[in-house]
Amino acid sequence: MATALTQIAARKPAWLKVPAPGGPNYLALKHLMRELKLHTVCEEAHCPNVGECWEHKAATFMILGDVCTRNCAYCAVAHGTPAPLDVGEPVRLAEAVRQMALQHVVITSVDRDDLPNGGAEVFAACITEIRRRTPGTSVEVLIPDFKGSEQALRLVVDAQPDILNHNLETIERLYRLARPGGRYARALELLRRAKQLAPGALTKSGIICGLGEEWDELLGAMRDVRAQGVDILTLGQYLRPSNRHLPIARYYTPAEFAELRRLGMAMGYRHVEAGPLVRSSYHAWEQVEHATAAV
Repeated sequence: MATALTQIAARKPAWLKVPAPGGPNYLALKHLMRELKLHTVCEEAHCPNVGECWEHKAATFMILGDVCTRNCAYCAVAHGTPAPLDVGEPVRLAEAVRQMALQHVVITSVDRDDLPNGGAEVFAACITEIRRRTPGTSVEVLIPDFKGSEQALRLVVDAQPDILNHNLETIERLYRLARPGGRYARALELLRRAKQLAPGALTKSGIICGLGEEWDELLGAMRDVRAQGVDILTLGQYLRPSNRHLPIARYYTPAEFAELRRLGMAMGYRHVEAGPLVRSSYHAWEQVEHATAAV
């Protein structure tokens, strides 16, 4: 007999169904990624929006390889022992940004706990190389927690990204289960320090919905993030990558996401992007415009 959670997963709501990717821009971008030996979180994390975003020539580059040193229970990215550091990656990434003529670029990474600064120098180098080639491109970085290292965070902040993002991901009660390599308080501390180091820059965070949190717990996490001075918040539905990952506890409706957005804006965020298919970089270029207009 199927369990209740299996039955929930089987009843995937209509609002989560998206067209299969395959348009001309998608195919061209995929070819460019392979040619320049670059990775995207769009592919590695099985993002449902890959077709839409790539057709708009928007992609989230994933640096520092495609193997993570952590094993989060909700994430599709492979974990294990990473390959040696690729020193030529920042130049190739910046060249891809130039060829694509991107106005806004998002850079994220796997966790690299095997490196002294968690790969912070590579984030900084990517920002520098992009500024050199396409100074008009705004740069958003979605960084790991660097195990709480202020030195690593400062390396990234000093490179002056336009937006610094670190995802809280889930509520405090579920952290050990969903994100065993991370710490709830450490994630909040990183966001607080980032705003202190660069008060004029935008900071951003995201929360996954449907891992087993209660409504009030979710609102509490949203308040915790806002208390660190964070400007932009994203809220999206958890979609189970495989049977080896945490099950889906519930599906949030579009109306519930609309209410979360309303409540988030009332908490003082400059912009809240909330919806079933929302991910950190979903319509990231529009998030920047909304947050800037709210100043």
